[in-house]
Amino acid sequence: MPEEHAFLSASGAHRWINCTPSAALEKQFPDTAGSYAAEGTLAHSLAELKLRKQFEVMKLSAYKQRLAEIQSDELYQREMDGYTDAYVDYIRSLCMAFAGTPYVVVEKRLDFSQIVPGGFGTGDCVILYDDTLHIVDLKYGKGVAVSAENNPQLRLYALGAVQEYSLLYTIRQVQMHIVQPRLDNISTDSLTADELQQWGERVKPLAEQAAKGTGEFRAGDWCRFCRAKAQCRARAVQMLEIGKRQTDPLLSDAEIGSILTAAQSLQSWVKSLEEYAERQLIAGKEIPGWKLVEGRSNRTLTDTDAAFQVLEQSGYDAALLYERKPLNLTALEKLCGKKHLTELIGGYIVKPPGKPTVVPAADKRRPYAKKKLEEMFGGKSS
Repeated sequence: MPEEHAFLSASGAHRWINCTPSAALEKQFPDTAGSYAAEGTLAHSLAELKLRKQFEVMKLSAYKQRLAEIQSDELYQREMDGYTDAYVDYIRSLCMAFAGTPYVVVEKRLDFSQIVPGGFGTGDCVILYDDTLHIVDLKYGKGVAVSAENNPQLRLYALGAVQEYSLLYTIRQVQMHIVQPRLDNISTDSLTADELQQWGERVKPLAEQAAKGTGEFRAGDWCRFCRAKAQCRARAVQMLEIGKRQTDPLLSDAEIGSILTAAQSLQSWVKSLEEYAERQLIAGKEIPGWKLVEGRSNRTLTDTDAAFQVLEQSGYDAALLYERKPLNLTALEKLCGKKHLTELIGGYIVKPPGKPTVVPAADKRRPYAKKKLEEMFGGKSS
């Protein structure tokens, strides 16, 4: 179900906790999330339907009718079934591990306004069993792997759930789960209920500042989804500081590491500036020193079938006009669904090691083994 968003949303908490005036600042800008957000919303609707069928009483006719509505949406693809099945299977396996029957609630509105002024959000799945609260969140994006560790969105949902159910359950432990099936990413984090409350008390004064639009503008990795990122002065100051290091003619390895870290943000910043400038120029406004021009384009046929029919009538064999090549695995998953494709040809699918790639040390992937590097490059790695 589409979620009504609070001014200080849980999904934006990483941003407004670290840069408290940002929530008020970005309200000046339109939401440009676009089709990716709409696709995620549709996937959440499908996942919600499947969970309700699993854990609630639902007539089969009602389920089929709602499923048909979702599948008729232009953004629906068959692969969405496999990915949402993986999410539902994870929750089922979690519940089956309990000694008894847990309490499961789907798409639960959670109020955490005791910590964040006007704060509320929707938990994808809340599970209670014995003295433990579970918050499970579906992430349908495939751009960046999301971690449950120290995740403020999940912690705010957990605070809302503790507030909601503390009269019925003695909650001592909190476990948070992120299921991101398109990246095969499952991440968990846990803490005691007391530790959660202590974290909430530390966030409370920051939330109060954010609600008032006060505090210090601070740039960081939390700028990624900020609507004001292109014009934000604090981010510009941070980006333009890149390279202001020592005067030695050669960079040290430590400086190269620092500049690489900063340059990742710089690339994203420059892209946001280009997108902003393009919008302004299209709207007829001026960006000094820049203009819109016609980009490169490729020739195309207005009617491929008609054109090829002319070629065939002129004596060209159809076999010469068409190429036959197999679909790649991504296209096959869209055609068959990931789960069904695995059942059919899983024995033929392998995933060879990827090439070495330089990433920040905080990346969750395991580093390349030294022996493997030596094997790949035919010598000792330094």
